[in-house]
Amino acid sequence: MKKILFICAGRMATAIAGGMVKKNYNASSIVAFDINEVACSNFSEATGVTAVSKNIESYIEQADVVFLAVKPQFLAGAVGNLGELLQSKLIISIVAGVSIEKLSNLTGSNRIIRVMPNTPALVGKGCAGFTVSSEVTCEEEEFGKSILDSVGVSYKLPEKLMDAVTALSGSGPAYVFEFAESLAEGGISCGLGAELSMEMAIATLEGAVAMLKETKIHPSILKDQVTSPGGTTMKALQYLESKDFRPILINAVEAACERSKELGRNA
Repeated sequence: MKKILFICAGRMATAIAGGMVKKNYNASSIVAFDINEVACSNFSEATGVTAVSKNIESYIEQADVVFLAVKPQFLAGAVGNLGELLQSKLIISIVAGVSIEKLSNLTGSNRIIRVMPNTPALVGKGCAGFTVSSEVTCEEEEFGKSILDSVGVSYKLPEKLMDAVTALSGSGPAYVFEFAESLAEGGISCGLGAELSMEMAIATLEGAVAMLKETKIHPSILKDQVTSPGGTTMKALQYLESKDFRPILINAVEAACERSKELGRNA
């Protein structure tokens, strides 16, 4: 079984390592490194996996796979002096916006799997896009995908589409949370209690997503099935249209995509 080292023991690393353990990956084959001892403690408590804050070099030497889970602005500082140790490793990176070329330059490794996960991985419902360097073997690619699938679903894409993945699924949960909060506040303004309104908003979102997934019917058709001429839904949709709801959301995804490109250029 491959030995994996997570560099950074943050929430996403915790979610992925925890998912691996739940899928029967041996916890003793995983280690996390983080200079923050509190993060190490939280990681171990959540996953049952050892986390350390010292002697990263020795753990890199023992690892077959190094999983980069740091924030983009901290990447160079985290691995910039470790190239000689990393160059023989399979590198899996969830560092937003950082290209395979930059990852290879920093680590010295030509075997790179670049991933964009999202936070629903914390509850086993993640959606990740990934791309691989040409030197990654089929076996290594399959192994990387199995890790991602342990906390949700994953899709292989050309690297040029990774910024779009970041904007849609990477940042997407925040758009949904914003929508849920606004939907609940609308219920409150109409007289519902705060707790009940939020519960109903969440249940409504769950039901709508289940319909999309299970019926395989296009959202526009499902929307029409809810909408009666002159009814309440039509009134609400007309109001959303008058405020450019769809163009605003499309533009938000485009803005996130552009920011992902900027982060990659500046990493």
